[in-house]
Amino acid sequence: MLGEMKKGEKALIRNISGADRLVRRRLLDLGISEGTEICIKCILPFGGPLMLESCGQCVGIRRKEAFRIEVERV
Repeated sequence: MLGEMKKGEKALIRNISGADRLVRRRLLDLGISEGTEICIKCILPFGGPLMLESCGQCVGIRRKEAFRIEVERV
């Protein structure tokens, strides 16, 4: 799961269907879909969001949503 990754780790997105509909739409609009490589840039403290980088852009995702996105570590 994306929510289990550590800062600096890279992974391929395998399944985003478990995420909220609006989160899926936002990720797809930004070009992040299944098969996209991402890198965890920052994990904010106290249950805050994850900052991930893909295709040269940074995106923040709530930790709750991150645990619904399946990834495969690279």
